[in-house]
Amino acid sequence: MCHAFLNDSRFYRFLFEIDQDIAHQVQAEGCSCGGVLHSARYPRKPRGVRSLLDEAYESRLSFCCAVEGCRRRRTPPSVRFLGRKVYLGVIVILITALEHGLPAKRRQHLIETLDICSQTLSRWRKWWREVFPASRCWQAMRGQFIPPVEVSRLPGALLGRLSGEGLSRCLCHLLGLLAPITAASWSGNLRMVTSPQKM
Repeated sequence: MCHAFLNDSRFYRFLFEIDQDIAHQVQAEGCSCGGVLHSARYPRKPRGVRSLLDEAYESRLSFCCAVEGCRRRRTPPSVRFLGRKVYLGVIVILITALEHGLPAKRRQHLIETLDICSQTLSRWRKWWREVFPASRCWQAMRGQFIPPVEVSRLPGALLGRLSGEGLSRCLCHLLGLLAPITAASWSGNLRMVTSPQKM
């Protein structure tokens, strides 16, 4: 498997463009009270690949209702950030998925390069094996896969079932499927293209 795209800033720029498209949809829908949504980004400091990221990764796209007395926040789903996790979603998926498929030396090199400690990796494993399978996102998604995806082998088993030429496209597809779990207050439908042909 080639992971060269992980060192390509165009890949991260593409993920930001997907997030922008999603954010435009959410902003166009407005607030449930009928108010207009204004930008209310909040800061993020993702770890692992900081040198490849531009200023777009220093904040999470979010909105706040302009109506006084409402001011409700709406944070769109994201393909960049996997909930509150400090590392980018692509890193959480890839490192956990490759945990059993990489030679020990290569795996250790990736973990050291991305500065991931063993406790963090354990938390990610637990999240994929216990938290994610119980989520509404997975409950809605799992019926699409026949035969069923082995929960004990997530996320690698899921990544291996997705279509796309190359790992970067499969990752974009999976990040799109996971996007609904990244925004607790959101319950719409995503319309997005996750084929990184512009890279």
